[in-house]
Amino acid sequence: MGRPGVVMANGGDEGADGAPRRGRPRSIETTNAILQSAYALMATTGLAATTIDAIARHSSVSKMTIYKWWPSREALLIDAFLHHAAQMLPLPHASSGSPAARARRHAAAYAEALQGEFGKVQLAVISECISKTGSAELFYARYLQFRRDALIEMIAAGQNDGSILAEAPPQDLYDAIYGSLFYRYVFGIAPITPAYARTLVDLVLRPKS
Repeated sequence: MGRPGVVMANGGDEGADGAPRRGRPRSIETTNAILQSAYALMATTGLAATTIDAIARHSSVSKMTIYKWWPSREALLIDAFLHHAAQMLPLPHASSGSPAARARRHAAAYAEALQGEFGKVQLAVISECISKTGSAELFYARYLQFRRDALIEMIAAGQNDGSILAEAPPQDLYDAIYGSLFYRYVFGIAPITPAYARTLVDLVLRPKS
């Protein structure tokens, strides 16, 4: 399944509504240059300085091309964050251990990422969405929903095979883990470490020993 505003496997691309756009397919190399430039600018100069003009200069891609491929600056910033997150925090593969073990690794990696530029950029992008649109719905639709659904499915698989003993709905278990990590990060309540994330996963999921 393609993602809104990103390159599809066949070389084409989708519009904001998920429907394939007509016309010349995107260049993957050019798309990556735009996304990498947008993320690099967000991480180094801040969100306010990450304008379409700045991204165009940094990536050596015309503004016309950028505006053609993204419906808004906010959509581009989210896709740039998604592009980086896919490399830094790939979704756990089914062959990489039990659902609980995969959940521990992913949550620990997320906790570690929050301590660096990744956490700052994520919070800045969410704040930008809320300030521009009044909600974080755009961030959820373009970034979080796909990843959340995949991890919920992983937790449900663990419940079905008996390796996860927690009986609550898998979406509630996911929210309890990642909501807690993000809540602690935003408000600086306590240090977030990979060890804490792994302990939290075990507390919430109650994996079978």
